[in-house]
Amino acid sequence: MAVNVARRKELYQIMPEGVIATRRWLMDNHLSRHAIDNLVKSNQLESISKGIYVRNATKITWQSVAYSLQSILNTDLIIGGLTALEMQGLSHYLSFSENKIVHLYGNDLIPEWVANLALNINFVRHTTNSLFGKSLEKNEIGSDKKKRTHSFTIERDWDNSSEKLILSSPERAYLEVLLDVPQKVTFEHADQLMQGLTTLSPRSLQKVLEGCQNVKVKRLFFWFADRNNYVWLSKINRESITLGSGNRMIVKGGKLDNKYKITVPEWL
Repeated sequence: MAVNVARRKELYQIMPEGVIATRRWLMDNHLSRHAIDNLVKSNQLESISKGIYVRNATKITWQSVAYSLQSILNTDLIIGGLTALEMQGLSHYLSFSENKIVHLYGNDLIPEWVANLALNINFVRHTTNSLFGKSLEKNEIGSDKKKRTHSFTIERDWDNSSEKLILSSPERAYLEVLLDVPQKVTFEHADQLMQGLTTLSPRSLQKVLEGCQNVKVKRLFFWFADRNNYVWLSKINRESITLGSGNRMIVKGGKLDNKYKITVPEWL
C-alpha cells in the first residue's frame, strides 16, 4: 500500500529508529488512527504490543527503550546507579552475566511489553522513596505539555540526533549504589567505585547528601570517602548532614566502626 510521502517524512522526524511509541503519543503528534494503521500495513511502523509501536524493531536498544520510557511515556524513571556510573566512565567493574542489567530509578512501573522485547537486557526498577523520599521528582507545566523535572540528574546524548537520556549525576548514582550494599553490591565493589570518583563536585555532593534521607547510605558514603581522603571531601559541610544516632548493623559478623557506628567487614 502506498504511503503518503509527507506523512512518512513527518513520522521519521518525530520518531527515530528504535524508539517505541504509544498510539496516543502518535495521535498527539498529529497522526490519525487511519494514518497509523496505514503506516503499520506498509511496514513503516511495527506493532510490538497492543497500542505500542516501533519504527524498525531491529534498531531497538536499551537506550532507545529508556528514551521511550522517559520522553514518550513520560514516566519518572531515570537511568541510575551502576548504569549511570558506567555511562559516565566511572565504573570499571566487569560483569560476567550474559544479560546486561540496566538500573532504572523511579516510582512508575516498567510496562509489561518491555520484558517481551527480544533483547539480552534486564531492566531493574528501584524506587527512590527509601533514598530521597517522595518529593524528589515533580511535574512542571510547560507551554504545551507537562514535563517532569528530576533532582540531581544530567542529560546525555544517546544517538546521532538531539534526543537526550536522563541519568543520575555521579554524586546521586553512587548513593543509589550504596543503597544495595551489601545485599546486591559488595563492599569490595563499592570501594572500587569510590576509588574512581576523584572528581565529584563538592557543591553537588552537599545538595544530594542533604537531600538524602537514608542514614545507612550517608554513613556508608563518608566511610568509603574517608578511606580515599579526596580533596572534595574537605569541602563538605558535615554539620548540615544528618547521620542519625545509634549503631547500624550493615554486615553480620563485621567490625563496628566507632566513627560512623556501622558494622563493616573486618578485612576492610
